[in-house]
Parts: sequence; structure tokens; C-alpha cells
Amino acid sequence: MLSYRHSYHAGNHADVLKHLVQVAILDYLLQKDKPLCYHDSHAGAGLYSLASEQAQKTAEYQQGIGRLWQYQAKSAALGRYLSLIHSLNPDNTLAFYPGSPKIASLMLRPQDVIQATELHPTDYPILASQFARRRHSRIENMDAYAGFKAMLPPLVKRGLVLIDPPYELKNEYNDLVAGLQEAYRRFPQATYAIWYPVIERPAAEAFITAIVGTGIKNQLRIEYCPCPDKAGFGMSGSGMLVINPPYTLADTMRDALTELAPMLATNTSVNSDNTAPLWQVSQLVGE
Repeated sequence: MLSYRHSYHAGNHADVLKHLVQVAILDYLLQKDKPLCYHDSHAGAGLYSLASEQAQKTAEYQQGIGRLWQYQAKSAALGRYLSLIHSLNPDNTLAFYPGSPKIASLMLRPQDVIQATELHPTDYPILASQFARRRHSRIENMDAYAGFKAMLPPLVKRGLVLIDPPYELKNEYNDLVAGLQEAYRRFPQATYAIWYPVIERPAAEAFITAIVGTGIKNQLRIEYCPCPDKAGFGMSGSGMLVINPPYTLADTMRDALTELAPMLATNTSVNSDNTAPLWQVSQLVGE
């Protein structure tokens, strides 16, 4: 089943959180001269037009990057993230939003490796065309978890693996846990950033419990819900579970979310005392 297209959701509040965490991790890794590997398991098309029929149909970006576009950030991570979005829109009109592989390509150096897998028959060629002339890149029309076996470990000894499934099918949660264990066995020194939706709170907590149950050490949970929890259809928020996080990441994200959270909140998600909506940065498993 390949019905999911990220073009309907590009730039929404979940993308803002996911890409903010991605940018913070990559900025930390780039402090060292040694090359790194970025591996994207569900890469999508890479770059999205916000004027497209899909983006305009849902207009989700208007409640995400649309609210931040002209904002002057105070926290370093949020400012860095917004500067990347502006670099793709130099005429100061919000027309394009990058997916995670495009963000990586904007940030990484020529010596760094980019790997990505994407199964969708329409999105894959669009993604591959963006990396056709880049050295040290491998873009495959391949299942994400087959990609772990084919590409990990990379020749370089450090990096970031971003795992962002569409969660279309019920078995995707179980597949992700098994795939993560395989990837971690092959490349244990990498940082892993796993995106998850908050649609029904019990399901989100069960997923977190399953990841913790793998026994993998050093897990950090970062979650932001601009809408109140609700049962049934509709995503109230999302989170990133980060394994082997940079030691600076927790404080970086607390600063960024303190600033960001009220800006993307719905009126009903703000507490009665006018504090920010629900967000958390919490260490689940120690080193």
C-alpha cells in the first residue's frame, strides 16, 4: 500500500518539530571535521511546492511553517531551522518547504554521506533527481528496512538515521521496532531520530513502551501537541524519540519549544493559566 504522499502534509506542525530536531542534531554532529552519514528511511520527494494541489487541499502548512515564516527567533535551533527555510525562498515568499533529505543536503558538507530510501513510484524519481550530481550519496527505490540491511553500517563511523514512516498500516509500528533493532545492531554509534504521531494517546504510549522495551540505552523523548489529546481521527501532535542524542539536545529543545509552542497552539490547547500547550523533553532510558 503506497497511498501516502507527504505533499499533503508538508510544513505542518509535525514537520516543524521533526525538522527542528533534525537540524539541532546535525548542527551538533557538524562541529567535528570527520565526515558523517545521514540515512533517511522514508525520504519522500525531498522538496514540496506549497502551491501544489495537494498542499492547497489540506493547507496544513498554514498552521505550521506559515505561522513562523516571518518570525525572528530567539533560540539558536529555531533560528537555524528558519534560516534554512528562507534559503529556499529567497524572494521572501513562502513557496517551497523542504523534506528531511533536502534539509540534510542544505546542511551537510561535500565529504558527508547521504543515503535515502523511498518506495513510492512518483516520489522516488523526484527525490533521486535532486541528488544525481552529488558525490557520496545513494538514493534507492527500496523498502526502508531492506535499506538498513543494504546500507548500514556506512564506511564512516558516525551519523544520523532518521526514521519517519507514514504509519498507514497497523503492522508498521511492529515493523519499525524490528527494523530499529536491526539498524542499531549494525550501526550502534549513530544517533537515531524516530518520528511518531499522537493520534490516540494509548497507542502513542504503547509505541514508546515498545521502543524502551528493546533494551537500547540512552533514549530521549521530545513531544509537542499543539492540539489537546482526543480519541479517534486526527493528529493532536507528534514526537521524536532520539537514541544516542547529543548531550546538548535536551536543553536545546527545551529552549526551542518554550519559544515555539504557544505560536502553533490552537486556542483550546492552551491551559487555563495561559501557559504553553503540552510539550515534553524527557529522558526515558539512561546511558
